[in-house]
Amino acid sequence: MDTMHPRTRATLLAALTLCLLAGCAEDKEQPAADGSPSPSTTASPVVPGPPWHDEIAPAPASTTVGGKGSGCELPLTFSIGPDRTAKPIKVPEGELGELLGEELTKRGGATVRCEVDGRAAGAGFLRVWLTDQPTTDPRPALEAFVAGDEKASDPRYRTVRAGGADAVEASWISTNELLEEENRQWALAVRAGDRAVLLTVSEGLVAEVGDVLPGYRLAGRTVAVTG
Repeated sequence: MDTMHPRTRATLLAALTLCLLAGCAEDKEQPAADGSPSPSTTASPVVPGPPWHDEIAPAPASTTVGGKGSGCELPLTFSIGPDRTAKPIKVPEGELGELLGEELTKRGGATVRCEVDGRAAGAGFLRVWLTDQPTTDPRPALEAFVAGDEKASDPRYRTVRAGGADAVEASWISTNELLEEENRQWALAVRAGDRAVLLTVSEGLVAEVGDVLPGYRLAGRTVAVTG
């Protein structure tokens, strides 16, 4: 029987979310400036400032990840900047893993596959998720992912291009009640084979908007579907 007090569980979840996924540590269509994912033929004008911050340019490319041996095997590839490392997400073993593994690695029908650790560059983390079920449209997959954040508010969506592929981007506010703070989140969803791949970043304790978006922009701009 689980005898853990609800507040203790919540505190543990918050701390371990930072540790595991930080390296232990309305619907409005609008896109996309030079340096953000390229707009599609139906995309809206460039939107500087919140929520998209299209004025922020991508980081310089250093390494390509997504292929075998890259630390992040996916049905697509993308570039990451200098001082960034791709690595698979590891769930804690034993009772701790049973308690927290699913809460930290699954959301809205998607499972996190790997993360790009940019702490050495002051860039926080970029996480890569893959839908659990086949899909032909990345938009519903992205909407389900956002809805999986119970503290999400003010979600915005827009159609963009990710490399040579059509994609959908979302931005929303997520509230952490324990820490009493609001963080803006971004996610890009693209179809790769019979699944959707989601690239996600968040401002917060580790990095600010200007820190996380350059690597995210680079990843979106260099997506190449292989699966």
